[in-house]
Amino acid sequence: MKVLHVITGLGVGGAEQQLRLLLRHLPARCEVVTLTHPGPVADGLRADGVPVVHLGMTGNRDLSALPRLTRLVRAGRYDLVHTHLYRACLYGRLAARLAGVRAVVATEHSLGETQTEGRPLTAGVRALYLAGERLGSTTVAVSPTVAARLRRWGVPASRIEVVPNGIDLARFRFDPVRRHRTRRRLGLPDDAFVVGGIGRLVPGKRFDVLVRALARLPGDCRLLLVGGGPDEHVLRREARRAGVADRVLLTGERPGLPDGSPGPDLPSLACAMDVLASPSPEEAFGLAAVEGLASGLPVLYAACPALEDLPPHTAPAARRVPCGDEEFGRALAEVRAAGPGPRTAPEAARHYCITRSAARLMDVYATALARQSLSPAPQGVSSA
Repeated sequence: MKVLHVITGLGVGGAEQQLRLLLRHLPARCEVVTLTHPGPVADGLRADGVPVVHLGMTGNRDLSALPRLTRLVRAGRYDLVHTHLYRACLYGRLAARLAGVRAVVATEHSLGETQTEGRPLTAGVRALYLAGERLGSTTVAVSPTVAARLRRWGVPASRIEVVPNGIDLARFRFDPVRRHRTRRRLGLPDDAFVVGGIGRLVPGKRFDVLVRALARLPGDCRLLLVGGGPDEHVLRREARRAGVADRVLLTGERPGLPDGSPGPDLPSLACAMDVLASPSPEEAFGLAAVEGLASGLPVLYAACPALEDLPPHTAPAARRVPCGDEEFGRALAEVRAAGPGPRTAPEAARHYCITRSAARLMDVYATALARQSLSPAPQGVSSA
């Protein structure tokens, strides 16, 4: 099976890193087209032996990208096209159909209640999304919560499949030696209580809540924020205002490891933490929280469908906290007072093993390919 993945960009982000990890476990010939920004994840994919093409799209309305993408799909003679993220889903679905590929799968990574990928869900955005969705075979939701949102939008339930994000459990296994070495490399004292946050530094992640919560904690507490983004200067300013600038460490975007492992060195950074905090009030999955659990960390979250969709006993060290600095400050103080527990991955983390997600996605592919000869081409779309 030959599959083309079309994604909006390949900078360091959750969907982008998830794609790279997934391709390491999919038993299919995969190639990737990025519409924009062939960043660190593109380099990592190439290091893995995955061909990556940069389409050079200049903006959302760069319509010249559509014929270029259509020609690329047609020339590649792909069995299936898989699209990721809003812009790539719009252009990729249409290009696939114009090129004659009828098996078209799209993963919905970032659909929240009020926004998607930081874009407000206006009536226009929703209408355009639904028009593009009709050109696909299947829409993959990364959680049952996202599947329910898609159904409320009007996407037929028969076209929706749930394939959750996955994690590499072995890579996130806690290692006390790695913890000590990582803390030493970062300049974090061995006896410090380290609050961790993982994600893009954008307003929707609400990492400002953790900065202000830190000001409510004793001086031995530190905040380690892993990720880059446009809000970095805002968070540094907030830390100075709160009087905790010397206790906040922002790592920025990190390239892959020398061994070619995907994305930032998240497992080592998670080992250095004592608790993972996710104050974002709106998530499609909550991958950072699951990664924290895989490292055996207690997890405090404002929203995490990945955990909310499972029974509470599968993640006993996870706790939902309202998105506020007072609430997070109090919850973090309680975790600190309780002291360290065993750093073992709970059932919830094991539930999201990447091999399970890859196997489920292959089932989706097989079904889409089986249906392609039965479904008529959408009216007005020609494969000529």
